[in-house]
Amino acid sequence: MALFEQMRANVGKLLRGIDRYNPENLATLERYVETQAKENAYDLEANLAVLKLYQFNPAFFQTGVTAQILLKALTNLPHTDFTLCKCMIDQAHVSPKTPQFYPKFSLDLPKPQQEERPIRQILYLGELLETCHFQSFWQALDENMELLEGITGFEDSVRK
Repeated sequence: MALFEQMRANVGKLLRGIDRYNPENLATLERYVETQAKENAYDLEANLAVLKLYQFNPAFFQTGVTAQILLKALTNLPHTDFTLCKCMIDQAHVSPKTPQFYPKFSLDLPKPQQEERPIRQILYLGELLETCHFQSFWQALDENMELLEGITGFEDSVRK
């Protein structure tokens, strides 16, 4: 927990003022998200700053970091953190790509976005929790335990 507290102080300084949305700070903020996951800690303000930087800089989007942010927000239900985070994610990363029409000669056909699958799964888990389908939530979580890799104390935190 000492590492988290040290990072929290540094990140707190980053989040004040204009540096909050400086893309050069994204690597530090992403490491901070990973530290939160490992040390069972939580900082909504920093996580929202990461998602906002992804909005401003879509090329820097990291599915794994976003998944960790969503999972950490789930542990804080019934507060609105999960909804806040969910609303900051670009729809391109949330809904499956289903093109309506592509000419036969197009070489730019979209490839299935397997990397966004964890985000869709976590959004589904969130929907189950928010609608009080707890048994279905635990069954779905058991089928997708790989989502929790690197997240310490998730199950206990959700039970609280």
